[in-house]
Parts: sequence; C-alpha cells; structure tokens
Amino acid sequence: MVIVIQCTDKVGLVATIAGLLQEQELNIVSMREHVDSIQNRFYARVEINKTIDAAILETQLKFVLPPDAEVIVNPNPLKKILLLVTKEYHCLSDILIRNHFNTLGAEVLGVVGNHATLGDICRRFDMPFHFISHEGISKEAFEAELSSEVNKYVPDYIILAKFMRILSPSFVEKYPLQIINIHHSFLPAFIGANPYKQAYERGVKLIGATAHFVTNQLDEGPIIAQQIISVNHSFTTTHMVKAGKEIETAVLAKALQLVFDDKVLVFQNKTVVFE
Repeated sequence: MVIVIQCTDKVGLVATIAGLLQEQELNIVSMREHVDSIQNRFYARVEINKTIDAAILETQLKFVLPPDAEVIVNPNPLKKILLLVTKEYHCLSDILIRNHFNTLGAEVLGVVGNHATLGDICRRFDMPFHFISHEGISKEAFEAELSSEVNKYVPDYIILAKFMRILSPSFVEKYPLQIINIHHSFLPAFIGANPYKQAYERGVKLIGATAHFVTNQLDEGPIIAQQIISVNHSFTTTHMVKAGKEIETAVLAKALQLVFDDKVLVFQNKTVVFE
C-alpha cells in the first residue's frame, strides 16, 4: 500500500507520520522524503506492509499534518490508461507489448487514433481501437468527439503516444495532470514541430526526448523524465529521427513506470521524482 504526501514543511513531519502509522500497527517498508527549502515544501512517499481503509488513513494523516497537506492513499496501484495516437507506432507498440505481458504496471483500456493507420496493430493485440478523424471538421468538434470517447473509459491517465495534435486549453483542463506526452526533444530546446530538423540545422551534438504532463503551455508542463544521446556531423535528419524514436520509447516507458508506481509528485510546474 502506498501513501503519497506533500505539504508545507515543518520540523518533525517524518516523526509525525511514522508515529501515526505505528499507532495503527502499520510497518513502514520504505520511506522516501524530500524538502524543497526554497518553496518550504515537504514531499514523501511511504510504502506500508498491509492494506487498510484508505479514506480513514487519509483523514488521520491530514489531521496531524499541516492544513494544506495533500494525502493520497492508493491501495490499488494498477492504473487504467487510454492511449492517443496518430501514425507513428514505436511508442504504441512498446506499451502494447508491455501490457500484453503484464509488465506495464497499468491496464490499457483502449486506443484512440486520429488516423486509422495503427488500427491493425491494435487488433493484433485484441485492443479496442477507435478512429476519430480530425479532417473536415473544426478543432472544437474533433475534441468534443475525442473527449466523449475518453469519458467512456474513465482512465486514470491519458497517454499521448505520439499523438501529433495540439490539444486546446479547454480539453486539457478537463483532465488536470492526467495527460502525459512524449516530446521528441530535450525540452526546453526545440519546442513545437520538427525538432529533429531544428536540431540538424542547429548542428547540435546531443538530442533527446522528454516525457511531461500536459498543461495549457505547449510543451512546458511538469517534466517527468528525460534522456539524451550523442550525435555528430555525420547524422542527417533521417538518422536523428531513427535514433530519436528509440530514445522516445525508452523515456516514455521510464516516465510511465514512475507515474504508475506513484513516484512522481507535482507542485506548480515542477516534479519531485522518487526514483
């Protein structure tokens, strides 16, 4: 059973948490904590040895912690997710394989694509695929259909597995900190479209990928995970794209693992990640 806490920092919080759990005869299997001294913010992730009533434990913890404490007790770590895709298959296929062999740490409920291209691979995994075209209709109408499909599944998270459409603020605000994107760049460099072309033209020596929560600011949401690899003058844009796909897949997989394990805490536009 996992407990995630963030609140204003003060002396004795670790002892307070441990004392309450001891009173309930709950053994701490592991505890990670971090204090942001600039923001005066305390973060903790605690694993305990057995499952009890989550609502009661949340209430008890909030009673002894500072008034602004956010406490989540999650006895069921298996998250439910919905994937949004366009045409690129590398991130989708990796997630489907992990889901098939029960190594994802979450359950994929279905896939929604704005092109029909990836319907075949979904059918091979017996995964529901829903095609919603963005062509010939307004952005508002497209997102209304998209939102309707998402709401049928009620996912914990919506994963943009190379979903190459910019979502409007009105769509994003319906799912706060529930949408996770993989961006084909080491943010904040090369925001927006064609980052590998931008990187090639700039002559960079490192390229990377960034997994982040989606907010109303394009490609500027809280960062979950990033990785980079070296490139050189011999790399064409095509070479960079090929190398980039591999790192995108790896970064998204890493980020999802962290989120599904409740190891990512968000405050304002930053994350604390208990790796």
